[in-house]
Amino acid sequence: MALSPRDSTLRRAQRVRNHLKKVSNGRPRLSIFRSSKNIYAQVIDDENGVTLAAASTLEGEKTAKVKGSDKDAAAKVGALVAQRAIEKGVKDVVFDRGGYMYHGRVKALADAAREAGLNF
Repeated sequence: MALSPRDSTLRRAQRVRNHLKKVSNGRPRLSIFRSSKNIYAQVIDDENGVTLAAASTLEGEKTAKVKGSDKDAAAKVGALVAQRAIEKGVKDVVFDRGGYMYHGRVKALADAAREAGLNF
């Protein structure tokens, strides 16, 4: 039986997340979600089930016609979530790409988070 594209994506994301649980050693997870118009990032403590820091392209000026679906917006989100995580005392995380390829907006977000001080 063939899987639908949505089921394939969910299965791939779950496979990535299961691998991260094995190698995380108690570090929080930097999880991303990429939609067609926006990108979201969260630093999640899976042991306690809480979100430590979050950022998205939906924050900020609602009146300005800012595009949330390009690499520049993803880089801003990466830097912002890294800054918020460091304020909470989190420096080391594992990167959960959520089943997306490490390319384009995903890579831009990860690179910006690294430059802002997160280690992964």
